[in-house]
Amino acid sequence: MTYMKNVTTLEYNRDLCSGCGFCTTVCPHEVFKMDNRKAAIVDKDNCMECGACMMNCPTGAIAVDKGVGCAYAVIVSKLRGSEEISCDCGGGECEEESSSGGCC
Repeated sequence: MTYMKNVTTLEYNRDLCSGCGFCTTVCPHEVFKMDNRKAAIVDKDNCMECGACMMNCPTGAIAVDKGVGCAYAVIVSKLRGSEEISCDCGGGECEEESSSGGCC
């Protein structure tokens, strides 16, 4: 599932990777795979910026601005009990700005 092309804040430093594989286990969209005893990004555009990989990386090899993008909209919509999940990623204005100061 691709959310939006070339917009994720996900960053990965292979040199810092210890090869533990936690990122491959916790990522809900299989963004990572193991390759030669190190993690590798399969498809960066699948990242929903939930932050699970970063929070579980013991070496700090992964960084992502969790709580931004569509992940923010999905989480907030569910917490509020809303049936509709939208951050208007189609380019319109959001009704509410995110904590980062921008639209979703």
